[in-house]
Amino acid sequence: MPMPAADIERMIREAFPDAVVTIDDLRGDGDHYAAKVVTAAFKGKSRVQQHQMVYRALQGRMGGQLHALALQTAVPTD
Repeated sequence: MPMPAADIERMIREAFPDAVVTIDDLRGDGDHYAAKVVTAAFKGKSRVQQHQMVYRALQGRMGGQLHALALQTAVPTD
């Protein structure tokens, strides 16, 4: 069963309340998304650590409900 973009965004925002989250459905099928997550929580973390933090926020849904997620992460620049 596909995972709605709103659910992905909600889960990320619950884990990172200050996050700016952008979700794009790449194929319109609810299975292939691109996400950009910008949060201060990533400060001092490697890119791999940042991605792992987002995957944890998705609570094991990667590879199951959520088939593919092209992920970009960043720390706010202001």
